[in-house]
Amino acid sequence: MNLSSRHEPARRLGVGILGAGPVTQAIHLPALARLRNILEVRHIMDVDESVAESVAARVGAAASNSLDALLADPRVDIVAICSPHQFHAEQVIAACKAGKKAVLCEKPFAMNAEEAARISAVSAETGVPIVVGAMHTFDPGWLAAEQAWGDFPEQVHTIRSSIVLPPNARFEDFATEIITRPAAAQPDYSDIEVIKDMLRGGIMGLAIHDLPLVRRFTPDFDQIEVLQARHVRPFGYVVSLRTPSRTIELRAAMNDTWKPEWSFEAFSDDEALRIDFTPSYVQAGSAVATFTRGTVTTSFGPYDHNGYEGEWRELAALAAGAKQPPSAKTLIDDLTFALDIAEATAARADADHAAREGASA
Repeated sequence: MNLSSRHEPARRLGVGILGAGPVTQAIHLPALARLRNILEVRHIMDVDESVAESVAARVGAAASNSLDALLADPRVDIVAICSPHQFHAEQVIAACKAGKKAVLCEKPFAMNAEEAARISAVSAETGVPIVVGAMHTFDPGWLAAEQAWGDFPEQVHTIRSSIVLPPNARFEDFATEIITRPAAAQPDYSDIEVIKDMLRGGIMGLAIHDLPLVRRFTPDFDQIEVLQARHVRPFGYVVSLRTPSRTIELRAAMNDTWKPEWSFEAFSDDEALRIDFTPSYVQAGSAVATFTRGTVTTSFGPYDHNGYEGEWRELAALAAGAKQPPSAKTLIDDLTFALDIAEATAARADADHAAREGASA
């Protein structure tokens, strides 16, 4: 099964990247280097001009500290938005209005449903397709399983996302020489507001990679209830959820583990799917999907590229007009699903904390 050669454009398309932090340096630039036959980094913007210049020098691109300068660069066909979350919506809208061919926005692409609706309207008005960087939905292992599972999603009753990783910095340093990264603060674990923010951050920064997969198996996703929400130190979560027809478990821990593991599982009475993803910063090919129906087990993968490279291939095809853009409704539903879980998780933690405080009073 060759998933790597579909819809490749005839000429190289220019890429401009907003934000030159660790994700750009350790994930996107290595992925784009493997796709230099179809994509070329031509402009890198960062508010710290020295960082922009240093990162741009690695790939022979122009550098600036101005959004307007990047958007005005006629050599840029595709804009990748890798800036802090709060700037995403306005930058996506600006890129669409600048007449670019496609936009990649790191997750989340908006901070609320109102911003998402504005983005959808501008994308429809300008005809500029938008891809959200939930890389697992572009992984060839996931896509191969999706093509083979038939009516399995309708039969599923239990879904589980499990993530065990070392801190991002370890993988970043393995992948490249990071020029700069934000300083880490020591959280106050006794403050419930800190814990709630960390749980929200875990859902919107880590679980969000798998939540579009979860939603694929959750038809009643708009009726979600959080049964348990627990913060795992130093960074992680255990969240149990249910809908009228599904049980969902989200688990993550980032610590000093030596062996990373990232898996997604779904179960019905007679079938089971397990997907083992490679860690985000490891350029080691695709996930491996294992689908079991009765006594028969079928495996898919590994293929020669991961979901990050897959999303760039998708962007190139969209920019070249070789594929239809994703549904705006799908993007908005994925976002609201994640936001609802993040807020319900924080509310559950708050209620449990208040109950403990009341019991000890």
